[in-house]
Amino acid sequence: MRRLTLIRHGLTEGNVRRWYYGALDLPLCEAGQAAVQEAAAGGLYPPYSGERILTSGMLRTEQTLRLIYGEAPHEIWPELREISFGIFEGKSYDELKGLAEYEAWLAGDWFRNVPPGGESFAQAEARILSALSRMRAQDEDLLAVVHGGTVLTIMQALFPEEEKSGYDWQPRPGGGYRIDLTAHCYEQIGLL
Repeated sequence: MRRLTLIRHGLTEGNVRRWYYGALDLPLCEAGQAAVQEAAAGGLYPPYSGERILTSGMLRTEQTLRLIYGEAPHEIWPELREISFGIFEGKSYDELKGLAEYEAWLAGDWFRNVPPGGESFAQAEARILSALSRMRAQDEDLLAVVHGGTVLTIMQALFPEEEKSGYDWQPRPGGGYRIDLTAHCYEQIGLL
């Protein structure tokens, strides 16, 4: 693989309400659909040029893909999905603060603590980096419509010399990066 395009799914109700959600299979909200359609019509995404297309299989990634690239054939790689927040899925910080299980999850080693019924950030990172290794072994260029956490994990791994925090790499819903692995450079695409 010489080129990798990463696109974060469009806006969902979970983004708007600031929920913890990764495993919840939320659709795009109306505003998210409209923003992605407008960006696609405005040429903010690279045209499809035969890349192998991947999604996590979650509804929001499938909808975003269709809004940008129509019915282009694609593969589902579940290992590209977002972190699972377990029992905290579909709830905001304000709804969870003061809850003993939530406070325990936040205390101590936040990277390795596992939310009840979910996975730790370390587990999610290992899963996503395993997918990145699989991606790098492919002969053809790839285009992946995925999640914010997936994008930031991959960008941090590919460009560690930039010393950005993970969330500095996270694009807005509908945004992403086009990466040239040969030249070791990238450009932002989509909704900025």
